[in-house]
Amino acid sequence: MKPAARWKHRAAFSCRGWDLQSQSVVGTSCPNNFRLANSPTSHQFDSVKTTLLSLLLTTRIFATTISVVPVHEPISLHGTDVDGMIADTGEALQATVIARPMALTGAFPEVLIESIRTPHKLPTNNPNYTVGEANLLVLCNVGIGAELTDEGLLVKIDVSELSIPQEVDITSRQLLRLTLVALRRTLEEYHRPQTDPLNVIVAITGTSENNASLMDLQVTFTLEAKP
Repeated sequence: MKPAARWKHRAAFSCRGWDLQSQSVVGTSCPNNFRLANSPTSHQFDSVKTTLLSLLLTTRIFATTISVVPVHEPISLHGTDVDGMIADTGEALQATVIARPMALTGAFPEVLIESIRTPHKLPTNNPNYTVGEANLLVLCNVGIGAELTDEGLLVKIDVSELSIPQEVDITSRQLLRLTLVALRRTLEEYHRPQTDPLNVIVAITGTSENNASLMDLQVTFTLEAKP
């Protein structure tokens, strides 16, 4: 092909294009012996549009699903003038279990368990109350997490870095008992409208020779379905 003819052929091709709205080739007609190879078909466009729409909707739902739920926490009362009576344990301690509303997203009920350990600075109108952290799990470096298994909801309470500050008047065993109360109350709130039973297995991990006896606080219980 001579240079002039080659340029003329390119000009004829460049004046045509694919219109996304009409899904057709528009512009000046190409020569009869020229055909656009790889031009998208209507079926291909429909398939791509459907896939993109599904991805956008899925992302939107995941990103905007926020639930306001009550989460019970083991709270230290150090720095105050009161003790808490925990009916579930029958003890009067300088600690209690209190619920607070939280706006959560993620996998339920796992995220509820993780949120029991959320940092919590109690609001006050008294300048003499200067406690910066009241959540006992945060104060004492106790971890907590959960995952759904074939057997049910497996909750792990990690005491490998357990350390009780001097100003907190509580024992390791009392702390774990309060944590179990907070855990159960939180799950009971969540499970109230559910229609299937939930089996809960609580494991104590990270113990050493000095606190191996804490493992006898491990427990399994079932939250029954709503009648």
